[in-house]
Amino acid sequence: MNEEQAVLDFFAQTENLPLGLSVAEQMDRLREQMNNRLWLELLPRLNALIKEHELAWHVEPTEDKNAPDSMVGLHCTTHTEQPLYLRPMMEQQYLGGEWRVYFGLMWSAAPSPDQLGLPAVISLKESLQNAGFKNNESFLAWQWTAFHPRRKDFLLRYAHRPEQLLGDMEAILKTLLIDYGTAITQANAALQNAPRSMTVSLNQLRSKLTKGNL
Repeated sequence: MNEEQAVLDFFAQTENLPLGLSVAEQMDRLREQMNNRLWLELLPRLNALIKEHELAWHVEPTEDKNAPDSMVGLHCTTHTEQPLYLRPMMEQQYLGGEWRVYFGLMWSAAPSPDQLGLPAVISLKESLQNAGFKNNESFLAWQWTAFHPRRKDFLLRYAHRPEQLLGDMEAILKTLLIDYGTAITQANAALQNAPRSMTVSLNQLRSKLTKGNL
């Protein structure tokens, strides 16, 4: 009998079940706390990266719209008022019974067909597709990472080697921000005069994303 089965058998006993359920509840809270801390610790690293390379972004936390105290990721915002633009982001989604991290370029609002057809937008989309990114109505480009933020192996790595893990996550967005930075800037410049009447809110886009599971 392996160790995990022995633990299950112990807590499955009637006299031990209350303790097991209590431990499970506390561990769920601990996982969420570690998850929140992960994103909060990644945030200043990305802002420092942006400042170092003089990029026109500012990183902000993304909260779970159904649980305001729960962090689910980070997203970049512009320093200027622009209703429609492509925002680099990294976020986690609950899919197939577990949380998984993905990243990419999310639309700040729904683009029109004409805006999707802008040469700078098409060029950026093709470059990212060639690099293995997928796309849908909410994202010009997105891609899964190997990170599962609530899994035991991930949390143990975060507990024992936090700087290494945060560095690996930073490196993923760094590639998007630096390698495609010029193309993203050009696409957003082309979108800058997008009519407000053609856009919907980011919350509506996120709602569609949740229902469609990417």
